[in-house]
Amino acid sequence: MKKTAERGVSTMVSEGSRSFPHIGKLQESLGIELISMSNGKCSVGVKVDESHLNKGGVAHGGLQATLLDTAMGGATVSSLSEEEWCATAQLDISYINAAKVNSRLICTGTVLRRGRSIAHVQGEIRDQEERVIAIGKGTWGIWNGRPKHLR
Repeated sequence: MKKTAERGVSTMVSEGSRSFPHIGKLQESLGIELISMSNGKCSVGVKVDESHLNKGGVAHGGLQATLLDTAMGGATVSSLSEEEWCATAQLDISYINAAKVNSRLICTGTVLRRGRSIAHVQGEIRDQEERVIAIGKGTWGIWNGRPKHLR
């Protein structure tokens, strides 16, 4: 485990342990930070910088997709037992408002219903002015058998 502070954001990064909530290397490279993760909920955040912008000068939709997948996946992971693991099976995103450079985006994912083999999850991204930037809904597959590097 290491702590980084790139882009002015402090983030816990793990090589794969599940002993604490953490952010992966992709999210770290984008400046995404973990805010909270427990009991079927997860929140992550990022400050939009120049590297996140598309040719139109607003945050690229891939940034929002990554925020939603991360928060919604984290919400699902927080609902798992020690023997279970999960993966995104389907993710639908509606882009509502553009996010501009220097916007602070907070994405929250929530498990709506958790079954034995699937979870239905929703997510929402808001900026510092509480404007909805994007919403998502998705399905996560769940199975017994954690990957070896996460045991």
